[in-house]
Amino acid sequence: MRDSSVLDVNIIELPKVHDDRGSLAVIEKDVIPFKIKRVYYLYDVPSDAYRGGHAHKELYQFLIPLSGSFDVILKDSKTKKKVTLNKPNKGLIIVPGIWRELENFSSGAVCLVLASEDYDELDYIRDYQDFKLLKSR
Repeated sequence: MRDSSVLDVNIIELPKVHDDRGSLAVIEKDVIPFKIKRVYYLYDVPSDAYRGGHAHKELYQFLIPLSGSFDVILKDSKTKKKVTLNKPNKGLIIVPGIWRELENFSSGAVCLVLASEDYDELDYIRDYQDFKLLKSR
C-alpha cells in the first residue's frame, strides 16, 4: 500500500462551458491523472446511511457530485479530513492508501465515481484496524 496522506487528496475543477442553455462540464484525458477503467455511481442513498468504509492499495478514484451533496471523510494514519462535495464541476481525487467514508447524502444526491482499475476485491482494505496497522508499517 502506498504511503499516502490526506494532503495528497485534491479537488479538481472541471472545465465548464456555460451559456443561456445551461452548463456543460468536461472530463478529458488531461483532467484527471489516471486512465479510467471503471465508472459507477451511487444514488438513492438514505441521508442517515454511509458508503465507502474502506481503502484501496492501488486504485485511484475521482468522485463527482452530479446532483445534490455529500461529505467524504478521509483518513490516513495521522490525519482526518472532511470534504463536502456539492458542485458538479468539481471532483475529488482520492489516491491509494486513504481510508474513505461517504455520508450525509442530500435528497437526490448522485455520486459518480471514475476508477483507475477494474474491480478487484484483493485491492480493498475493508477493516479500519487492518488499515491502521498497514499504515503504521
